[in-house]
Amino acid sequence: MQRLIADKEDTEQVFHIIEALNGRSFEKNFYKFVESPEGKALLDKREFLPPLLDDHVWIRELPEGTVGRAYMDFMEREGLSAKGLVEESEKFRGAVRDFDDDMLWYGNRLRDTHDLFHVLSGYGRDALGEASLLAFTYSQTPGLGVIFISFVGTRQIMKSVPKEARVMDCFREGKRNGAAASKIIREDIFALMHEPLNAARKRLNIAKPTAYLRALDVCQAEGLVIDQIGLAPNEFQAAA
Repeated sequence: MQRLIADKEDTEQVFHIIEALNGRSFEKNFYKFVESPEGKALLDKREFLPPLLDDHVWIRELPEGTVGRAYMDFMEREGLSAKGLVEESEKFRGAVRDFDDDMLWYGNRLRDTHDLFHVLSGYGRDALGEASLLAFTYSQTPGLGVIFISFVGTRQIMKSVPKEARVMDCFREGKRNGAAASKIIREDIFALMHEPLNAARKRLNIAKPTAYLRALDVCQAEGLVIDQIGLAPNEFQAAA
C-alpha cells in the first residue's frame, strides 16, 4: 500500500493488495455472476475484451456521444490501452493461485472493464477519482482489498486538500452510486459501446458523481496541481 501511495501508476501493487485481502470474495462474486442469466450467456461466449477495446478503428466510426467514442477519447487522452493493463497483471500472474478457465476468464473481464468503469461512472484517473471509482467498484463486486485501497487512498488525499473538498463524501458517494447501479460486469460490452453515453448511464442507473465534481471545483479554486487531485475533463463536468 505504501508503494501504491508513493506512485498511483504502480498498478501491480493493486493486484498484490487484492490478492492478500480479498479472501473468497472473488469466488463468491464469480458464482453470483454465472448464476445470473446475463452472466451465463457471457460465459458461454467467453469473449476476450482487449482486442475489441483496443481496436479504435471500428470505435472511431461510432457516432459522437456514444459510450465507445467516450471510451476511446478517454483512453487516447490518458495514453492507455487495454493491452497495457493486461501486461501489468501478467507481472503478478505468477504469484496468484490457479483458477480454472472460467474463473480466469471472469477475472480478466473484471480487469479489462476497469477503464470503461471510469467512463460510465464519471470518475477520472486522478488520485481522488481512482479512490472513488474503487469504492464504486466495491459495491459492484465486493472485496476487502478494493475497499481498503479506496479508503486508505481517500484518507491520504485528505492530508493535502482543503477541508471544504469533503473528500470522504466522495468515498461514500462512490459506494452508494455503485450499489444503486446495475451490474456493469454483466453487460454485453460490444452492444454497450454503441449506446449513447447519457442513455447508458440512465439505463444502468449510474448517478452523477456530485461530491467528486464538487471536490474538484474546490481543489481547482485552490490552484492544486491537476495530476495530484485530478481535473481531467469528463462528460459529467462538461454538462455541469
